[in-house]
Amino acid sequence: MTNHEVDTDSEVLADAAELYGTTTKDETIVAALRDAAARARRGRALDELMEIAATGQFDELVDKRNRPWKK
Repeated sequence: MTNHEVDTDSEVLADAAELYGTTTKDETIVAALRDAAARARRGRALDELMEIAATGQFDELVDKRNRPWKK
């Protein structure tokens, strides 16, 4: 793990600590970074699904007759 010195806004850090349920500055910053990275991954996954949907690859599932779990 690498140590970095970071200037932070105390109010923002306190808000983030409350949101993530963390008790130290380090925990809060790590939690926020992990959350940001996870959100970015989910956003890219959603973009990919939207591209796939635009090609019509999900159209078969839209037809209720093609849903084996609903029969």
